[in-house]
Amino acid sequence: MAAISPITRMKIKAYLEVFIENLVNGYKRRIIPKVPPKEYLSQTSIKGQLKPFHAAIFSSELMRINEFERGFSSGLGTTYEECAKLIALEHHKDAHRSYEISGEVSLAAINEINRQVSRFEQSVVSDKGKLSFEEIVKEVLDAQSKGDLIRRTAKADLHILSKEGEEIFFEIKGSKPNKGQCLEVVERLLRFYLIATQSHTNVRAYYAMAYNPYGKDRLDYKWSVARKYTPFEQALVIGHEFWNIVGGETAYAELLEIYQEVGREKSKYMIDALAFGF
Repeated sequence: MAAISPITRMKIKAYLEVFIENLVNGYKRRIIPKVPPKEYLSQTSIKGQLKPFHAAIFSSELMRINEFERGFSSGLGTTYEECAKLIALEHHKDAHRSYEISGEVSLAAINEINRQVSRFEQSVVSDKGKLSFEEIVKEVLDAQSKGDLIRRTAKADLHILSKEGEEIFFEIKGSKPNKGQCLEVVERLLRFYLIATQSHTNVRAYYAMAYNPYGKDRLDYKWSVARKYTPFEQALVIGHEFWNIVGGETAYAELLEIYQEVGREKSKYMIDALAFGF
């Protein structure tokens, strides 16, 4: 049985087509002047973005396509969230993007989150072995008290409510994060647990990567920063693991087929619009 129904497939295709069209419209009329090499060499760039050889050999049309590709890559991450939500709605009770939860939590528990994130970082730096994420979560929850209560809010990239009543929170981030991004996600996952468990007993929270840039399996993943500064084995799902939770065993492959189909159908439109302004 397919993980993605014909109706959801149509919704995903329509969403991706609009995403592409909106992005193309933002670039196709962008004027990129052709600067003579001598003038280009007299320019300065605070961010170090001058590329004299690119500018010399690329036409304005090719430069526009090159800029579009960079913008496309940056924006593509938002499509994973929407597609995951649409697929999850088929297999679970409910699903939302940018899902906010709020609740009354104690100042002691909030301080414990900060302490645990600091301890987690130090355990990596000292190379004494990372702390168990289950133990970290338990210590944060144990620190919750009935005094010094304050309202706190946390927002998840994706929230799924399973048919069994389980709440699943995802922070969907890039596949090559820096150290700061990793530790920030660790803090957010702990906030999800702290706030959500005040009203629900069945909670899971994950750092999710939509794909593995190194290969098929978790063992192929080589980005050392993420391996060090996230609870990699306990609270990070990557590629197939993520899509399997969202929609089942074949969801990842089926979704890639939809992306490929949209790419085939829209490729001529993108080239014509960006290179020739049609």
